[in-house]
Amino acid sequence: MSVTTTRVESFCTRFGLRVPILLAPMAGASAPSLSIAVANAGGLGSCGVLLMQPAEIAAWASEVRTDSNGAFQLNIWIPDPAPHRDPTHEARVRQFLGGWGPAVPPDAGDAALPDFAAQSEAMLAAGPPIVSSVMGLYPPDFVARLKERRIAWFANVSTVAEARAAEAAGADVIVAQGAEAGGHRGAFDAAMAEQRLVGLFALLPAVVDAVRVPVVATGGIADARGVAAALALGASAAQIGTGFLRSPEAKIHPAWADPLARTAPEETMVSRVFSGRAGRSIATDYVRAATAVDAPAPAPYPIQRALTAVMRAAGQKENDAQRMQVWAGQSAALSRAEPAADIVRNLWDGARALLA
Repeated sequence: MSVTTTRVESFCTRFGLRVPILLAPMAGASAPSLSIAVANAGGLGSCGVLLMQPAEIAAWASEVRTDSNGAFQLNIWIPDPAPHRDPTHEARVRQFLGGWGPAVPPDAGDAALPDFAAQSEAMLAAGPPIVSSVMGLYPPDFVARLKERRIAWFANVSTVAEARAAEAAGADVIVAQGAEAGGHRGAFDAAMAEQRLVGLFALLPAVVDAVRVPVVATGGIADARGVAAALALGASAAQIGTGFLRSPEAKIHPAWADPLARTAPEETMVSRVFSGRAGRSIATDYVRAATAVDAPAPAPYPIQRALTAVMRAAGQKENDAQRMQVWAGQSAALSRAEPAADIVRNLWDGARALLA
């Protein structure tokens, strides 16, 4: 038995999986049906609870647990410090966004995110086998409560330094996120997200060498070749987001799902123009205009997210991807419009054949 096979089998046995394929937690794209399909195919389901109230978290976990084998993770962002508000600048941003959709109300930036402490309690109450973090580390008291309940902590990182810090804080598994990933960058320091864009196949072996706990690879993996390469470089499993978004179980808007199939790697961009946090999306007309030199700089997170809500909702209602938040990893074109179970099977069968 090879070292890679032993490593992968050990990981799967520990976390009750049949295959080392994890669904990436994607806030706003965490339909229970997708996690149910991935879990029942032997992988790990997931939910990004960032935008969910405690009752919604409980309902999601109950549905997935009832209709699957119960293999899933709940993921949340570690909050940033309160942002600095600049009413004059926010007015400029609102004026700019008004050219892309309905007028943005003056109080739009006041919209609040769900309470982090209440969400954290809801995750504990749901009792998932795994809780994961992104954008930072859980405080020691919460880590202790996880360990009391025998809930594993998967810490998402984007640099080697973050990986070391996560292991020291008690993380059971490190999820190394390459710069190819779609959606938000998992940087602990929001201000440095664009300066530390490390590709997965440079980041992954460096993280594997830096920590003693298992490492999961994520970012730009969407087919069997990517899975095999990640495992060969020392990962114990591969986590995939964009590669599942065209499956029917993902239930995302067709205006988001359809362009993925024809998006080349260079047709995605990292920007802050949707939320105020750096994230990779398709380079739509809005993204290009909002990153132009004459456009106002995005407001901080989560103010920018609140300001763009009206435009994003209008784009979705009018089936206009150019104004939607069309997150996409650089390997988006490798995604397939197939049932999620088939995607899991093809990923693992293909990877095993390549590794053999």
